[in-house]
This record gives sequence, C-alpha cells and structure tokens, in this order.
Amino acid sequence: MGASFKDLLVWQKAIQLCSETYHLTASFPPSEQFGLTNQMRRASVSIASNIAEGYGRSTKGEYVLFLGHARGSNCELQTQLIIARNLSLCGGQAVEPAERYSAEISRMLNSLMSKLRA
Repeated sequence: MGASFKDLLVWQKAIQLCSETYHLTASFPPSEQFGLTNQMRRASVSIASNIAEGYGRSTKGEYVLFLGHARGSNCELQTQLIIARNLSLCGGQAVEPAERYSAEISRMLNSLMSKLRA
C-alpha cells in the first residue's frame, strides 16, 4: 500500500465523482435541495470517506468492511443517478461523467476487495 489513502487511485476517482455529483446537482431545482440533491451529495461523499476510513483502520478485515460500505454508497448513488435522469432533473450528457466514474469505481472497489481477501 501507499503511504496514504490519497495515493489510492480508487480514492482519487471517488473524489472526482464527488465533484461531478456536486456540479450535476447544482442545476437541480430548489425543490430538490433537501431531497435528491442532498441524498446524492451525501452518497458521493460517503464513497471517498469510507475508502479513507477503511485505509486508516487497524486490520485488513476492517478495511474490507469499509470498502464494502463504499461500494454500497456507490450503488446508492448509481440508483439516484437513474432516478434523476428518469425525472428529467438532468440530461443524459450531463449525467454521463458521473455514471462513468461510478462504474469505474465499482470495478476498482471489487478488485481491491478481492485482492485484500486473498
């Protein structure tokens, strides 16, 4: 492992996804401020946060557990991106970067978890 969680490519991608999510939800209507906007932002923050927290834990098992939490938050965000698209809160092109980051992070988390379990 690197010297810091900040060296992890999956954490770096999660930070990019969080930024994309904030930019995307900034265009949502004010009526969604305490609804989908808040939920999506919290889920995106949770992904990077859980990767970092797991990295800082004492055991490999705890690390895998927190990576699982990050994966769950990523699935939550993927669901919310679909809902936002279906409700026409954002256009297809606007949501695509977040969807791409999320799919990539999913693959990376699954790979990292498999390696840590081996």
